[in-house]
Amino acid sequence: MTNTPPTDPESSSKNALGFDDFIAVLVAFSTIGVILFWSLSRKNSDWNFNGILSLSPTQSPNIQQNQQLPSPVPQVQPNTETVPSPLATSIVQPTTVPRDIDQLPSTSVLPVTPIIPTTSPPVQAPLSSSKPFAQPFSLVTPAKKKSTIPPPIAFNDVTEDFWGRQFINVLSSRAMIKGFPDYSFRPNQPVTRAEFAAILQQAFEDRPAQNTPKFKDIQDKFWANSAINQAINTGFLKGYPNQTFQPEQKISRVQVLVALVSGLNLKTPTSPEQVLKIYKDAQDIPQYATDKIASATANGLVVSYPNLEVFAPNKEATRAEVAAMVHQALVYRGRLETIPSKHIVRLPK
Repeated sequence: MTNTPPTDPESSSKNALGFDDFIAVLVAFSTIGVILFWSLSRKNSDWNFNGILSLSPTQSPNIQQNQQLPSPVPQVQPNTETVPSPLATSIVQPTTVPRDIDQLPSTSVLPVTPIIPTTSPPVQAPLSSSKPFAQPFSLVTPAKKKSTIPPPIAFNDVTEDFWGRQFINVLSSRAMIKGFPDYSFRPNQPVTRAEFAAILQQAFEDRPAQNTPKFKDIQDKFWANSAINQAINTGFLKGYPNQTFQPEQKISRVQVLVALVSGLNLKTPTSPEQVLKIYKDAQDIPQYATDKIASATANGLVVSYPNLEVFAPNKEATRAEVAAMVHQALVYRGRLETIPSKHIVRLPK
């Protein structure tokens, strides 16, 4: 028999690992575990701490497209239940962006921190926003429309130095007295009773006539019918005892003032004779009109040109004189302002 070396026993799955093999396997798994742990712990560290700690009052991370920050201007959107925070009034662009912020999961919620702008200009609301406009825009509540007075008509026969120009301009600019189609006013032309009634109608605009008197000398289609009826009803004018009005009769200065005093219902002064002493021709004033003329003088209705001491009661009143006296009657009623004219008769103080 020959001595042959014994053969190695065949390996079996039932045989236990040797000590060296166990150590090798343990080292390998430990190394892999350390690498995985280091990698995962690095990412988690950046996510949980770096992204939050890196936020500063002057920095803001980039936001993914599916994330929205509160808008500085409230906007109404359908199916929206959340209201943006009123503190987030503006967003400042970041100077630096923390790394790996784009790897944040879409479900993460960042804390909303009020950011006060330092250098960026304030964001203004658009015109369609419900927020009030910022300067220079402003909302102005329209005021009540005021009546405007057109400039006076430049009549070609009323010169700059004409004594009654101011009175004519005031009344013509308010359509209380009119000129003629040729742009003339004819200031020195006498005024008929019908024309005077028409001026009273335009100037005072009193209540419409209710009782229409019948005059023998006025036809139904006469051009001044409505003006005459209104002057009669308001107490400015009267007819004559024979049921006539005499519309084409030239009206005198005393009749103009008696009509104005009657329509305004002015009171008679205590001593009318003493008031009338201001006129050199006071004796020419009709007896029926003395109280009325004294009242007209005391209330500043009398306008005389060229001499204030001459009343000339029976002189036919011109269009300029009628305009001046009607103007003074409207001043008494408070509808017009006083004109500083030297042709208005005033009692001495």
